[in-house]
Amino acid sequence: MFWASYLLAVFAIVLAWPVPILLSRAQWPARSPFTAMLLWQAIALAGGLSMIGAMLVYGLEPIGDNLVAGLRALAGMVLFSAPTTALGFWHIFALSAAALLTAHLVFTLLLTYYKIQRQRRRHRELLALLASPSGQGTGTLVISHESPVAYCLPGGARSVTVLSDGLMAALEPAELRAVLIHENAHLSQRHHLLLWAFAAWRQALPWLPTTRLAQESVNSLIEMLADDVALRTESKATLIKAIAIVASGSAANSGTGNIRPSSPSLALSGLEAASVGPGSDAVRTAASRVSRLLTPQPQLPAAARSAVLAGCILLLALPTALLVVPGLLG
Repeated sequence: MFWASYLLAVFAIVLAWPVPILLSRAQWPARSPFTAMLLWQAIALAGGLSMIGAMLVYGLEPIGDNLVAGLRALAGMVLFSAPTTALGFWHIFALSAAALLTAHLVFTLLLTYYKIQRQRRRHRELLALLASPSGQGTGTLVISHESPVAYCLPGGARSVTVLSDGLMAALEPAELRAVLIHENAHLSQRHHLLLWAFAAWRQALPWLPTTRLAQESVNSLIEMLADDVALRTESKATLIKAIAIVASGSAANSGTGNIRPSSPSLALSGLEAASVGPGSDAVRTAASRVSRLLTPQPQLPAAARSAVLAGCILLLALPTALLVVPGLLG
């Protein structure tokens, strides 16, 4: 238990600082965005588990040889007024910190979800007043706006893709199809759930720079994933032109109070001001997407993808093993 707490603490520090920084600067995620997305999720989960686990295991070390025994002894102290003399000040402090951090993370996740749902509901109310059905199919609405605007608003069976009449006028039919396929890919792949989780992580730990890096990277990766879906049926040139036109709308609407959130990913998450940031970030993301399409790189080899997936499993397995395997370190 003693050594496990220190190993978990080291693991938490590594996953909270150097690993996310290195991954955010790497070039390979653009070649295999799905694999990179899995790695970011593994880093976030393993980092949180290690952070809480290190404090929990250290706090329980005087009263149990493993996590289960320690928790049983702690329950006896809390529920049955068993003596607490075995726990020193720093052990009680560590247990309190672990409990508070767990509660903070769970509360922030739920609060973020509540904010998302409230903002989506208000957004739908605005759309009910200002939007009209589109001839592009069910689940597509049109708003009267001269700037090129396209985004999706998740909601299960009520999910919609919103286009501006300015966009429809600016795009050729093939380009419009590419935009619709891109936005529908966000909905079908449920990217809003990822954005919710990483937005909550950033709000819970805003002092940790890597939460910003993780959120920005995930926002970029989901756009690449949706682009790859559009490329299955539309040409690269068509998609590039569509991206450029939509990005011009992001730049034009940056900092304004229009119905459209400042970037499509914000509409996905529902966090208009607390997610990615101003429209300039959407423009930068669009520039990286266009660059990726103009200078395509081959997908990571299968062996490399398998190695990353194995790393994801290891990231999750190591802190779990340190927590639950009795007497792992003696």
